[in-house]
Amino acid sequence: MWALVLVSAGSVFFPGLFLLSKLTLRRMMGWSEGEAAVVSTRLVSSVQAVMASSAGSIIISSCRDVMEDRHWLTDSYILFATPYFAYDVYAMFLCHRHKLQVKGHEQEQVSGAVVGGYLRTELLMVLHHVFMVTFCFPASLLWRQGKGDYFQGVLFLAELSTPSVCLGKVLIQYKKQQTLLHKVNGVLMLFTFFSCRVLLFPYLYYAYSRYISMPVYLVPLVAPWQCNLGAALLWPLQLYWFGLICRGALRLLHQRSNTPPRSFPLSGGGDRNCAAAT
Repeated sequence: MWALVLVSAGSVFFPGLFLLSKLTLRRMMGWSEGEAAVVSTRLVSSVQAVMASSAGSIIISSCRDVMEDRHWLTDSYILFATPYFAYDVYAMFLCHRHKLQVKGHEQEQVSGAVVGGYLRTELLMVLHHVFMVTFCFPASLLWRQGKGDYFQGVLFLAELSTPSVCLGKVLIQYKKQQTLLHKVNGVLMLFTFFSCRVLLFPYLYYAYSRYISMPVYLVPLVAPWQCNLGAALLWPLQLYWFGLICRGALRLLHQRSNTPPRSFPLSGGGDRNCAAAT
């Protein structure tokens, strides 16, 4: 019964926060439906990330034994947050449709072509979200049989990079690539993504190797198959996305280095778009 209450609460909270944020931005800022939807999507993702990271920090600090110690937040937040991934698939679709409208396809409605274009554009992210619901949810809640709350808390910390990623996308959307905020956020995004996503899975194997007093390279041979499968599917995605972030950062630096210095106030040179995809 408690599990159903938490899942229901998450199913109401995340879409409700999205709708409330979108309505507030439209009324207070005078934004269009699409603009408000895009920013609201980033806001909800950031809120979920802060909640997940906070839960992870509490769990990690409370578990001395990485396998046996338990914390009530572990299963509770898994149940509460799982509906977020289903909601976010739809929210990303709204952002995709808004981009089509910005490009001059105002007549575009929900059609097979629009859905197909969305799936082609966001295929990896959609598959990631589907995998989180269909595999990670039962693996985290059922298959681990109450073991390893510490490791689940570490996995929650992966969301630490999300707020900086979302802010970067919003700044790019509003052509703020040349601002100090964008530069500082870019450094923070690189650091948090590398620390909390790229290094995440090697650290999990390292922590388990210390627990069982075994060389880390032998851990995949004794770790549960669900852990190995999850790491094999999720870690390459993090490496791929981190590569895109680095490529975008290098492209932006290259553009700035090739921009001639301005000797006169009236000399040319406008804002440039960063094509980094995260």
